[in-house]
Amino acid sequence: MSITFPSSRSRWAAALLLGLACAVQSAVIGVNAPVVPLTPERLGELESADLRRAWGQYLEHSAQQRAADKAALAAERAGSAATPAGPDGGNSEKSMPLGQPAAWYGSAQALLVANNIVSFQTPAGGWGKNQPRDRPVRLPGQDYVANSNSKHPTPGDFDQAIEPHWSYVGTIDNDATVTEIRFLAKVVAQLPPEQAAVFRQSLLKGLSYLFSAQFPNGAWPQVWPLQGGYHDAITLNDNAMVAVAELMGAVARGADEFQGLPQRVQEQAALAERRAIESLLATQVSAHGRKLLWAQQYDALSLAPVSARNYEPAALSSAESAQVLIYLMSLPQPSPAVVQAVEAGVAALRALAIEGMVWGKVDEAQGRRLRPRAGAAQLWARYYDAQTLKPVFGDRDKSLHDDVDDISLERRNGYAWYSTGPAKALAAYAEWLKSCCAPPQAQ
Repeated sequence: MSITFPSSRSRWAAALLLGLACAVQSAVIGVNAPVVPLTPERLGELESADLRRAWGQYLEHSAQQRAADKAALAAERAGSAATPAGPDGGNSEKSMPLGQPAAWYGSAQALLVANNIVSFQTPAGGWGKNQPRDRPVRLPGQDYVANSNSKHPTPGDFDQAIEPHWSYVGTIDNDATVTEIRFLAKVVAQLPPEQAAVFRQSLLKGLSYLFSAQFPNGAWPQVWPLQGGYHDAITLNDNAMVAVAELMGAVARGADEFQGLPQRVQEQAALAERRAIESLLATQVSAHGRKLLWAQQYDALSLAPVSARNYEPAALSSAESAQVLIYLMSLPQPSPAVVQAVEAGVAALRALAIEGMVWGKVDEAQGRRLRPRAGAAQLWARYYDAQTLKPVFGDRDKSLHDDVDDISLERRNGYAWYSTGPAKALAAYAEWLKSCCAPPQAQ
């Protein structure tokens, strides 16, 4: 299927919606392919000697830090009769609330959380994910992170860790590391300098971790030191990279609880955010002569969209694209390139909006279904093929489908294949135009 876009935006949107409405018989349309590993051998793909050198240094640093992290844990366990049980898994964000009154962050309850955060910081400076922080501090020899391995393993599972007991040891997935840093900053702001020192040191180490993890092209992988598989890909999934870029902006500007950080750290953060913005602009996918949206993950070297978990395809992602657009619209004094990216992304979201349908559970047997409802809020599919701009759905067996009803009940019920979330980006755009791009008032 090919689409020719007229020059008029309205005609382009109408043609696209017509194409989406003309559904063909559902079918298996492909199989999810694994991510090509990010290895030193691949650096020959880069034309620039400077880039090859920069990436070579990055990969060497990652390997050295991974070895150092493992050596630190091994040293703690040397001579020990027993290894402590791993830390509990669970909801980490609820245990690190960021919306409490300022004074609460100096309370005993907040210090319990802060001490746990400091104790579980990896030698590299990051943190694991899905780990409640309102628990006792880490014991010597205890794993740095909770077990985050897949609960639905299948043969050749893309999400199965190569080393089951060494997975997500330092990650930005599920707001990890970013949330710990923001929480520590709030605690530091409420304590006298002597009491705050240990938390301030941990905060700065966390920021240094993020500076080190940033790719030479300005993006971030999901896990650092690099773990392999799709974890090495540029990761926008679940707002990961955008959350780091937002943090860098807050640190650079000395916003709120980030006041008083060393000038060199602020300068590093400002540079990191600029490079992140450049990466976001470079990864906006184009097709049919137009810039469209963003994918969840990209190959770090080629910048081509790639798969992640078995059921997550190399496709445009409406939810992640909406978060990128909201972030770009938050930037003070956006460049012409940023404005163009926002305009194109918003146009694509408008064209892809689904009218008069809802996504939800019908009954136990049928599970979640897409069905008509007059007056329903606009919906977007999670994924769209970049060429056909038709929705794509994946299953645990890596099969890709053009009809959500064709995937297994477990995956249909267990993933947000449709959502109303992108509407927030369209609402933000309406307000952004008033301050960013409105024509000057006539005198």
